Amino acid sequence: MNRLKVSYTNTDFEISDFENKVWRETEETNLHLYWSGAAAEIERHAKGRLVWTEEALFVWFTGNQSEPLIVNDEPNTTKKTINLWERDCFEIFIAPGAKTPETYFEFEAAPTGEWLDLKLKILPNGERETDFGYDSEMKVSAEIWDNKVFAMMKINWQAFGKKPRNGDVWRGNLFRCVGVGENRGYLAWQSTKTATPNFHVPDKFGYFEFVKN
Repeated sequence: MNRLKVSYTNTDFEISDFENKVWRETEETNLHLYWSGAAAEIERHAKGRLVWTEEALFVWFTGNQSEPLIVNDEPNTTKKTINLWERDCFEIFIAPGAKTPETYFEFEAAPTGEWLDLKLKILPNGERETDFGYDSEMKVSAEIWDNKVFAMMKINWQAFGKKPRNGDVWRGNLFRCVGVGENRGYLAWQSTKTATPNFHVPDKFGYFEFVKN
């Protein structure tokens, strides 16, 4: 399944409210496979949900966590953390439109509340152009439980330069990075099936359908 419905709500809720009823009323997708398409261990499985309002996109993640966390000892949540993808984190890539997936945005959140936002473009020669100075003003909340981790992102529409309408379809993918060394795991909603781990494959992006029920 490569399509995920993004449910609409006109109800305000706190970004730290991981158990708000709005999340139970929206479609859930599973991250059960590695980037290669191989099945991931259940101890690493994750789930993602998306909700939109007139103001912003909300992204909810949860993941099973039975192994030691790979996180910064002294996390700084006041600014973006470059190379956050080298530690445990959840990620979403979003292209604001169905026809231009090669121009997209990357948002990451760690169980510590650290975050990263980037603007990217895949050039015709296959090289990747990355804007590390991009500022989405994203907000992040995270929690660590005994056997689970949670992260939520709030990204205002101005970060994309446009706002979706009912029925619009954008492109994107959801990911989880977990573990360390040879046992490092790269889970994906839509497996990219590259020779080595690589999330930056726009033609493998799924479809985010914005709906007002």
